[in-house]
Amino acid sequence: MTITAAMVKELRETTGAGMMDAKKALTENNGDMEAAQDWLRTKGLAKAAKKSGRVAAEGLVGVAVDGAKGVAVEINSETDFVAKNAEFQGMVSGITNVALTVSDVDALNAAQLDGKPVSTVLTDAIAKIGENMTLRRMALVEGDAVAAYVHNAATDGMGKIGVLVALKGTDSGIGKQIAMHIAATNPASLSQADLDPALIEREKSVLTEQARESGKPEAVIEKMIEGRMKKFFEEVTLLGQKFVMDPDKTVAEVASDAGVEVLAFIRMEVGEGIEKKEEDFAAEVAKLQG
Repeated sequence: MTITAAMVKELRETTGAGMMDAKKALTENNGDMEAAQDWLRTKGLAKAAKKSGRVAAEGLVGVAVDGAKGVAVEINSETDFVAKNAEFQGMVSGITNVALTVSDVDALNAAQLDGKPVSTVLTDAIAKIGENMTLRRMALVEGDAVAAYVHNAATDGMGKIGVLVALKGTDSGIGKQIAMHIAATNPASLSQADLDPALIEREKSVLTEQARESGKPEAVIEKMIEGRMKKFFEEVTLLGQKFVMDPDKTVAEVASDAGVEVLAFIRMEVGEGIEKKEEDFAAEVAKLQG
């Protein structure tokens, strides 16, 4: 039997399944709509796609290190409850380890995990667990050594904040300490040279206006701005920050004392930048009662 686009559309609207899954279901069942729906339910694909519009701002960041390479992956769920689920954690661990073999999220989605593309593993998990989930991002670093730290760890190698630090030289343990510092201070960049120029200009503009409100001569104002920008760079760049475990030294000085150079870092926090939907349960109950 010929499977038409209209049939595929009808099945997709009924089940929420993806286009290729809907077409395969109809093909497998000779165009029988009800049988195709049952087939999708059996495979756990029906209605999984309908969850994709729901906000997923919870979840976990997984980190993994293999020699001189480290990777961080954020996988989101709708609720923190699911993030505590052992099955979800196992999936995050598996996907994070696969991420060591690829270079970006697109490649990770297509990579194989337990005989299936990672994108399919996620779809299956959505159908089984009943929440929207997204593979949001991944990032990697490389160096002579890579140190990892997970803050608020849910289990080994994953938690709410994952940090990786790539070093040049032999890591004697300072790498993890710097990673812990990064988790606490959330630096905007490695150094002044890496800082977003737009951020620098915005800060300089604000500081300039503040300095001019003092009414002091222009030459004095220029010196004030110069001093305040220097302090700004010290506060927001990793190498310029005072080391939390030894505030008398900067991170750059601590690294140098340990015989290493910090090449790069990743700090990945679950849900950062995602606008969470606030649920008003009282309003919902009132609506039902009305």
